Amino acid sequence: MMSLLLQAAATGESRGLLMQLFPFILIIVVFYFFMIRPQVKRQKELKKYRDNLKKGDKVVTTGGIYGKVTEVKENYVIVEIANNVNIKVDKAGIIMDMTDAVRK
Repeated sequence: MMSLLLQAAATGESRGLLMQLFPFILIIVVFYFFMIRPQVKRQKELKKYRDNLKKGDKVVTTGGIYGKVTEVKENYVIVEIANNVNIKVDKAGIIMDMTDAVRK
């Protein structure tokens, strides 16, 4: 009889603890689906975009410079920003292509 009472008390305490932790678990799940997961998806898309850059693509740098890719190397690209004016930009400095910039 005593062991049944102890088991009932133990399960009641574990339910109480679970109910106390439930709001925190819910907050973590909401953060994951509304903040973390979309950000990871955007980062993957941007990495894929940067890896697929090719000569002639129109791009925008993180500094807001619009230009056209004239040469692609492993870690950087050469961007023409005016006639005969070329700059070397790290691939991480490319944020989007010009068609996305015009739409937004």
